[in-house]
Amino acid sequence: MDIQRYSVGLQDFKEIITGGYVYVDKTRYVHQLLTTSKYYFLSRPRRFGKSLLISTLYHLFKGEKELFKGLYIADKWNFEVYPIIKISFAKLSYEHGQLEKALKESLKDIAISHEIELRKEALKDIFQELILSLHTRFQQKVVILIDEYDKPIIDYLDADQLHLARENRAILKSFYSILKDADPYLKLVFITGISKFSQVSIFSDLNNLYDLSMRRGFNEICGISQAELEHYFPKELETYDRAKIRHWYNGYRWHIKSDTLYNPFSILNFFGEGDFFNYWYTTGTPTFLLEMSKREHFYKFSEITISSISLQSFDFENISLVPVLFQTGYLTIKDYDALLDNFILSFPNDEVKAAYLEKLADTYIQPTSFPAKAILSNLLKALKAKSDQALMDAINAGFEHIPGPIWQKENEHFYHAIVHLLFSLLGVYINSEVHTKEGRADAMIQIEEGIFCLEFKLDKSAEEAIAQIHDKGYLKPHLDKGKPCHAIGINFSKENKKVEKLIWEEL
Repeated sequence: MDIQRYSVGLQDFKEIITGGYVYVDKTRYVHQLLTTSKYYFLSRPRRFGKSLLISTLYHLFKGEKELFKGLYIADKWNFEVYPIIKISFAKLSYEHGQLEKALKESLKDIAISHEIELRKEALKDIFQELILSLHTRFQQKVVILIDEYDKPIIDYLDADQLHLARENRAILKSFYSILKDADPYLKLVFITGISKFSQVSIFSDLNNLYDLSMRRGFNEICGISQAELEHYFPKELETYDRAKIRHWYNGYRWHIKSDTLYNPFSILNFFGEGDFFNYWYTTGTPTFLLEMSKREHFYKFSEITISSISLQSFDFENISLVPVLFQTGYLTIKDYDALLDNFILSFPNDEVKAAYLEKLADTYIQPTSFPAKAILSNLLKALKAKSDQALMDAINAGFEHIPGPIWQKENEHFYHAIVHLLFSLLGVYINSEVHTKEGRADAMIQIEEGIFCLEFKLDKSAEEAIAQIHDKGYLKPHLDKGKPCHAIGINFSKENKKVEKLIWEEL
């Protein structure tokens, strides 16, 4: 029996096809864009297939027809050979203010590969000269493929490095400024990146870019749909829990009327390993996102409302957290209010939710040897053991590592944030979030040992918390489910920075 080969981390179309790896055919979208317009921009999170898409275009315009045998585009394209300028900013060495030098070297390497001698000195002049020389040499229009255009800016968004982001933005603006006048010599310009925050300022001279990022017809140009998953991976879906796979790795979309998508990096890793794990998150998350979330007291990530204009506009000089979380893949579209032109955003899936909440909890707690994951373990052990003292100790552990000066400055905020993060995170692993028609309890945990309703108060009383559970009837819908039901009222003291009193009642 043939073993399915998963192209985890592979970004070269030719290597995937010739190596016998499974390839989810995206050439229908490639054909659509090639017959629609000429200048394109696509924003997608990292590890979502942008580089593979660029590689697919590269080999298509090299005329390598044999690689596309059996794919949608095979009998719909003439496979003429075009000169190509392909630049991946992920592969350029531009540290320490060397972006201009790195770009010049990249263009000169392309020229040398075609036995072209460049005479210009300025970056934009070299770019323009290369386009004209390739056009003259091949008597064909030139294809320009730019991957991760924004990396030289994203890499320097920390406050102490913003000057480098500004310098790189100026260099890129000058670099792309020649494209509009070069139009007669160009066949295609395709630019990808994670963010759109720099698009206006960088491409101000290239105002005819067709932005595919939130177009319904191109929602699935990267990523894997449910239909594609079932078509290409039927044996895997017979082996593993389909519903759990969907909860963990599906959920991304960029148009409300489109299907949700799986992160290809995550789902292929899962099929290769067979373990539910945060594959995508471990490839790197900017620290500044976690610090911004903490600084802006942003820790509730469900049903976030944002206008269409705000979601799609961003300036790194005045960073707005929600658009960045959306563009980088930590939030996705869940619903849309057409009347107010507002999008409703949430985490795309359990993989992203668990990883981000855990790291954010650690950012708040600042643990030395007792991270959020350890606190969760103790919370769950306490509930299973039905021990009020163990539960108090587990909750208090979430606060005792916070430096005193920080706590004294923002104690009420820290209390609400940490409690919310810990129990939201616990809910990811045991599916604990439960709504009632009377409102939402602070935490409703369902495990084999019983159903636990927790209500938290700050400088009030545990008695008041217990009374609210009863008055609101949080546990009433669960009393006939055959499991013990527990009401737990908790009062936290700001002054002492710990649980002052806990009342535990079994109904």
